[in-house]
Amino acid sequence: MGSRRVLVTGCSSGIGLSVAARLAKDELGRFKVVATMRDLEKRGALEKAAGDALNQTLEIKELDVCSEASIKECVNSLPDRRVDVLVNNAGVGMIGPLECQSTAAVKEIFDTNFFGLVRLVKEVLPDMKRRQSGHIVVMSSVMGIQGLLFNDVYSASKFAVEGFCESLAVQAMKFNIKTTLVEPGPVVTEFERKLYELAETMDLSKTDEETAKIFREMYLPYSKKIFTSLGQSPEEVSEQTFKLITTKDPPLRHQTNRLYTPMTALKHADPTGRLPLDTFYKMVFKHDRVFNATYLFVRLPYWKITELM
Repeated sequence: MGSRRVLVTGCSSGIGLSVAARLAKDELGRFKVVATMRDLEKRGALEKAAGDALNQTLEIKELDVCSEASIKECVNSLPDRRVDVLVNNAGVGMIGPLECQSTAAVKEIFDTNFFGLVRLVKEVLPDMKRRQSGHIVVMSSVMGIQGLLFNDVYSASKFAVEGFCESLAVQAMKFNIKTTLVEPGPVVTEFERKLYELAETMDLSKTDEETAKIFREMYLPYSKKIFTSLGQSPEEVSEQTFKLITTKDPPLRHQTNRLYTPMTALKHADPTGRLPLDTFYKMVFKHDRVFNATYLFVRLPYWKITELM
């Protein structure tokens, strides 16, 4: 059996870069990686990470997930248009009070995070069906399972991704096509750093004073604590994604950070939604008193697991 061709989007930095490099450096040589990005001038970091794999098991191509023509041109350039594994990673973030976000900016988030995925899947799915094989891997988020304060639009885009994939997965199974949602929590990348830098200086004049104060004085400091305490590296996420791609029977959903499992489990524990809502309310609005207790609550299952290993 020959190498599987993997198309990865959003490879100029972060998770996408790390996933592409990891697959290209597979010790068993199982993959030919097509690492894509919207702006090829940003390819330097990927070329450095790829090392000797560059132009051997990894090639770099231009692809803009917001353009059907760009997607088609990229896929058409591949031998027999063959994509055995699609890793949809390209995405953008948005945080802040809803009143401060323009409708145009909201649409841009969905155009990349949701419609970008739809465009890609529409392009590669028919060929996967004809071959009766394939694997669609989607970088989602724990915020596609549980909404978070001041992440309304980003979370909504990931909820859309989750619903789309969960629905499509049933049909895909009929054609022997696997579907996997990778759900990281906070990941420490340059992308995240810039997002929070912009948030600290954003114009909050369109919201009320109390909401602005909550965002600047409570949410942002709390988020920094979360990233410091629970954040993963892109390499951690890419290694788990690598294992999901190489396993024979990958799951529909995989959370990369076990420390978040107790929090997302709250939603399923109470169908009324009251339990997670109350919990997150206390975490945010009483965080000075509750944060340490919450952190211990999240850490405890991990400690118990590691003690048994």
